[in-house]
Formats: sequence, structure tokens, C-alpha cells
Amino acid sequence: MNSFSRNLRNEIKKGKKIYFYDNGVRNALISNFAPMELRNDAGPLWENLMISERRKRNEYLQSYAQMYFWRTQQQKEIDFLEWKDGRLMAYEFKWKAKKNASVPKAFSEAYPDATFMTITPENYWDFIS
Repeated sequence: MNSFSRNLRNEIKKGKKIYFYDNGVRNALISNFAPMELRNDAGPLWENLMISERRKRNEYLQSYAQMYFWRTQQQKEIDFLEWKDGRLMAYEFKWKAKKNASVPKAFSEAYPDATFMTITPENYWDFIS
């Protein structure tokens, strides 16, 4: 997935993130099949799962949203962005969210019309269905 940038001075313009279509392949490559409660990579696994399932959903529904992530040089980040029909939707993925994630100030100032949502195990179904 490519980084999202509107050429703001502090945005990373040429970044990439790689996700697996199947977390089982990722787990096999790192030889880790432990339950989520015992893993130190539960957050990245959750992010990968949500993005791969959203991609599958979009393909099934023939939704042609453009998919990105967003990051600044100061390491402020939003896990996932979708651009569709002139709307920008931002998502943060949290496996164990004690509270909702907050929108980085640089993002909210640069993209005030974007919507933002935190996706957790409690509310993921609406995101992938």
C-alpha cells in the first residue's frame, strides 16, 4: 500500500507498507502460530487482518476505493485511508484499545473534512461487511 500525501512539507511521500492477503502465510514465514494472547505482534496482525479483509470486501462489492496509509516525518501515523467519491476516510486499528485513538493534529488540520474511526475487535464487523 502506498503512502497518502498532498505534498504537505512533513508528509512522507514515497513510503510503502506490505500486507499479506492471508495472515497464515505471514505466521509461517516468521514461524509463530501462538494464540493472540501470547503474541507480541498482535497489533500488526490485527492491522494486517483488517486491511486484507477490507480489500476482499471492496473487491466483492466492486467498490473502487483507493487505499493508503499516512505518516509524517515525525512518525505520526494513521493506519489506513480510503479515498472514494471525493471522501477521505481514516481508520486506526487497535487490538486492545483502552480508549479510542486520537487523530494526529497534523492530519486533522490538513484534512479537516476526513472522517476518522478506530476499529477494534468490538466493532470490526461493520468495517469488513
